[in-house]
Amino acid sequence: MTEALSNGAVNIRAIASESKHDISFLRVVTSDVQTTQKALTNAGLKYELNDILNLELLDRPGELAKVAKRLSRAGINVHSIYILGSKNGRTEIALVVDDIERAKTAIK
Repeated sequence: MTEALSNGAVNIRAIASESKHDISFLRVVTSDVQTTQKALTNAGLKYELNDILNLELLDRPGELAKVAKRLSRAGINVHSIYILGSKNGRTEIALVVDDIERAKTAIK
């Protein structure tokens, strides 16, 4: 997968590997969905797309807990979370949730 994305000039922002029983898969966050789809399709790889919610948090203890609590109170499930980077006292994260619009409202 990484070679296919490299050949398609796709920048990987975050990556995680998971396996369950005999099934392994990668979760990848990129900066360009269309180019990513094209690269994976051209390589003959199976993939599933998920919309992500990007958030920028203060880089201090408890900030992620505040977001998690708001989402929990709104009944929103978090399927995946990625740390995309930290800079100047702020941390950028990406969440895969079951209802992005409700999640946006819950974290305001």
